[in-house]
Amino acid sequence: MEKAHDVLIRNLSEHTALTGEDLDEIRALTFTQRDVAPNEDFIRQGDEPEHSALVVSGMVARYHLLGSGGRQYLAFHISGDLPDSQGLFIDQMDHGLSALGHASVAFIPHRELFIAFRRRPTFALSVWRETLLDASIFREAITNNSARPMQARMAHLFCELFYRARAAQLVRGNRFRLPISLVQLGETLGMAIATVNRTLADLRRGGAMDLRDGELIVLKWRELQRLGDFSPAYLHLKRQSPPEA
Repeated sequence: MEKAHDVLIRNLSEHTALTGEDLDEIRALTFTQRDVAPNEDFIRQGDEPEHSALVVSGMVARYHLLGSGGRQYLAFHISGDLPDSQGLFIDQMDHGLSALGHASVAFIPHRELFIAFRRRPTFALSVWRETLLDASIFREAITNNSARPMQARMAHLFCELFYRARAAQLVRGNRFRLPISLVQLGETLGMAIATVNRTLADLRRGGAMDLRDGELIVLKWRELQRLGDFSPAYLHLKRQSPPEA
């Protein structure tokens, strides 16, 4: 497993040119790393944040807790992501974070980050860009859930996750780990469980993809991209679209 410092550097270097001094500053940060069990919350809605989390391995989900006890999943984060960088600038968390499957998360004290930002403004800029990229994904998720039909909605989510995983070098061949339950998929896309089953069956029948044993398998990338009306421009990633599987 990569060290937390290297995971963060790899991710930030995707969009920001970091100098040797910036890298030294990041490597001097204190990371407290721990393993998180499947579906375990490691940040709760209402917490007063003192640390920022970095996903070292696995996948985590951001969600809103509803008054009924249900969840609306808002975004998914993979290795290298800073899923709660907004916590640097707010007094109370307005969302929670939990693991999907087994994950490893590192925590960085806010006080150390603010000191590092003052020393290395380019590092501060790279974290700010992370929050802007996060916001771009949020905007697309709102459009996806409110304006696209069910099949396109699900196909678009699968396209996004596959594309981001490939950019992070997490795809093996035409598959990557996506340990999401059908209930969680419905809570992400605003679908009843019966609709999730029907929509997933339609996508499988079309031969573009499969979701099995915690893995997303992309069989026909261009077709899945067409079904999801997916354009990766909003992700602002340097890497090119995956080739036809």
